[in-house]
Formats: sequence, C-alpha cells, structure tokens
Amino acid sequence: MRWAYFFTGWFFFLLGAAGVLLPVLPTTPFMLLALWCFSNSSERFHHWLYHHRFFGPPLQSWKKYRVIPLPAKIMSVLVMLISYSYLLLFRQLATIWLVISGVLMAYGAWFILTKPSKPEPSSDSPQSDVSQFEDSSKS
Repeated sequence: MRWAYFFTGWFFFLLGAAGVLLPVLPTTPFMLLALWCFSNSSERFHHWLYHHRFFGPPLQSWKKYRVIPLPAKIMSVLVMLISYSYLLLFRQLATIWLVISGVLMAYGAWFILTKPSKPEPSSDSPQSDVSQFEDSSKS
C-alpha cells in the first residue's frame, strides 16, 4: 500500500507543478494531496516537499494557519480569468472543453477564495494536515 501512496503522491506533485504553469490546474490542493500521500509512504519525500524552496512555505503556512496569502489569491484568480477569457475569445474549442476548463477554474477559484488570507488571532495551536487526514481515513 505504501507504493500506491508513493506513486499517487508523485502524480499529485506533477499535477501541482503543472498548475504553476497552467492556470486550469490549482497548485495548492494537489501539493497538499501529494504531501499527505508522502506522509503515508515516504518520510524522506514528505520532508523534501514540506521544506522545498518553492512549494514548502505555502504548505507550511497552510499546515500552521490554514491560510492562502492574499497576493497568491489575487494572482491565481487573475491568471484564471485571463486564461479563460483567452480561451473564450481567441481559441475555437469545443463547448465541452470550455465547460470543463470553466468548471475546473471555478472550483480552483472557489477553493482559494474561501480560505483565509492571514492567520486569525486565535490560531495559536497549529493543526496537522496528516492527523486531519488520518482521523478522517479511520472512520
């Protein structure tokens, strides 16, 4: 089972990394899933991703405070809007691809915008992503 988590972790990592370049894919949720998969399969890769120069700080901020910084929210939603506008105005795609792209971008924007932008004053006790997922997987 560890191998399944390990390969699934890499799958989510690659999707999240692609999300840095492709606004259709949200980066944060995929990196969180990759981190969770690595926590169940490889302490080495969990540590590597959690302390990664680029991906680590948002994951650490998420774990500690459950926040997505306001500049990241603005940039993400803006890039999604520009990308979808481009698809609508300058590309002749089948309606199904426009709908799929729109739904994925809308879900990504919803996820991002529903999270706090900065830690709340009562956020002194950080929660663990791993324990949250472990508790839910046991039920």
